[in-house]
Amino acid sequence: MPARQIPLRGFSLVEMLMVVAVILLIAAITVPNLLRARERANEAAAVASVRAINIAETMYYNAYPLVGYAGSLADLGSGGSSCESTSPSNACILMDNTLTSGLKSGYTFDLASDGQIPSQGYTLTASPQSGRASGRCSFFSDQTGTISAGTSGGSRLSVDGNNCEPVSTPSYR
Repeated sequence: MPARQIPLRGFSLVEMLMVVAVILLIAAITVPNLLRARERANEAAAVASVRAINIAETMYYNAYPLVGYAGSLADLGSGGSSCESTSPSNACILMDNTLTSGLKSGYTFDLASDGQIPSQGYTLTASPQSGRASGRCSFFSDQTGTISAGTSGGSRLSVDGNNCEPVSTPSYR
């Protein structure tokens, strides 16, 4: 009497390789889109922070007319105080300590006054911390409140969501 064969159960090596190949294909399609979405989110957060700083600068200018505009982001914040009493060095206007430190959402914020007393202007720059990982655009603003975007060394453009260098998309021909 011949020996009875037991049916094999499970997946073959070829089936497992096909599953892995499909997973890798899906990952190759979605990862670049996720990275682009992260860049855009960081850029949107940077523009919102620039707007918040512009508003805080206007409030500071009105609160301290003998000083003019703030010379640093730290002057707009609490400066480590409880904000029971304010001064030009701890105005307690921007309560976001992350933003007053100059680093937020992958961007570095740099605020400089015009050096006059009282200060009649300022320049604000928001630059990506780590190139394309943080964002594509740098953002610029001043006492007029106008926000413009551009790349390092490039021309400045108004903020409309489609500026800086174009996002390159691979072609699958």
